Amino acid sequence: MGSRFVSTMASLLFMAMVLESAIAQLSTNHYAASCPGGKAKVAEVVNTWIENDRTLAPSLLRMHFHDCFVRGCEASVLLDVPNGEKFAFGNRNSLRGFEVIDDIKAELEVLCPGVFSCADIIALAARDAMVAFGVPGLNWNVPLGRRDGNVSSAAEANSNLPPPSANFDSLKTLFAGKGFNVREMVVLSGSHTIGVAHCRTIQSRLYNFSSTEATDPALRKSFARSLKRQCPFGDTTTVIKMDQSTTIDKWNREYFENVLDGKSLFISDNALRTTFQGRHIVDEMEEHDSPFTSEFAAAMSKMSQIGVLTGSQGQIRTNCRLVN
Repeated sequence: MGSRFVSTMASLLFMAMVLESAIAQLSTNHYAASCPGGKAKVAEVVNTWIENDRTLAPSLLRMHFHDCFVRGCEASVLLDVPNGEKFAFGNRNSLRGFEVIDDIKAELEVLCPGVFSCADIIALAARDAMVAFGVPGLNWNVPLGRRDGNVSSAAEANSNLPPPSANFDSLKTLFAGKGFNVREMVVLSGSHTIGVAHCRTIQSRLYNFSSTEATDPALRKSFARSLKRQCPFGDTTTVIKMDQSTTIDKWNREYFENVLDGKSLFISDNALRTTFQGRHIVDEMEEHDSPFTSEFAAAMSKMSQIGVLTGSQGQIRTNCRLVN
């Protein structure tokens, strides 16, 4: 028992040292000499897209999350390959914003050819999109220097991305595997205060929850009726708002109010209130002086550094959809 413990601790220490070494190679000044106007160009292109379509902001935020949780933040989600991450359950026909990344990359290839990684573009675009979305105080540092991976797997995405049906323990395990504690897990789940979801993701919750309950009893009955009107039985294509309490997307703490009131879309959202630990954090985030926005920004900065490739690892793709 003792030797196994020592071995496990040694492995965890080694992993921590590798992660710390990779992160140490990231810097907010990474492109200061090689592409001095690069970061400003990313923000400029993102702002233009968001001005024309505000719904792209939560989509770019979600893309960053879905990239980092699979193989780390190395742009594998962008690759157009057979059975790649784009075909995973949580990504297929739902991830948006790839054309924004293409546009940014094309501009940067003119400005500084072969220099700016697609992984750094995703990380910056997510932050810049939320700034353009107009959320007071929602900003975070994005250290740069990531390089791009050359493998993309739908199977890996399916096993790493939290499914909408996840319970608390499953969520806790998945987030812990990426270095997040329970508080950070709850805070990051708050991104569901904006954006949309497909009816297919809640079909089972509405119509085939269990052998004894057709509809999840955790849903407030009036809310369940409203969802059924928007998502009839068998509807897999209709898109609905994540936060049903507002007519237009607003970044606020109402997500946590919805969780407490049985008005959240996913089983994984409701799961946050099913344990004392999770419920306590949800309660705190729901309060008027909620630290939600500031803690979300800190968690995003941390997320942007998961499993990064640096130095001579990976490559700098000239086309974000293809391996060089």
